[in-house]
Amino acid sequence: MAKGFNSRGMRGMGGGINPNMLRQAQKMSADMQKTQSSLQTREYVSQSGGGAVKVVVTGKHQLKSIEIKPEVLAPEDVELLQDMLLTAINDANRQADEDAANTMNRITGNLNLGGLGF
Repeated sequence: MAKGFNSRGMRGMGGGINPNMLRQAQKMSADMQKTQSSLQTREYVSQSGGGAVKVVVTGKHQLKSIEIKPEVLAPEDVELLQDMLLTAINDANRQADEDAANTMNRITGNLNLGGLGF
């Protein structure tokens, strides 16, 4: 074997797991689980149509409430109301996704964990 190389041919790797890195990974995992639970209980509020429609969704993307101002309920405005609901709901869900991504990035130090669902 060449001088300075271990049995796997890797120089200076030591072959063992760094206990400090393992503790950091375990802490990050615990922090991520705690944060994911917290994110799921958060609520996101969005409005459309100048406040005519207001929706609240949870971090789990469940629609919690819809408020509609009575003046937008004229029969000829049904299509407009549907569009405003879609806009507000989709925006609230986008806020939930954005908040989850930003929060998890703070924990992971912006590591690319895309394959892990973050």
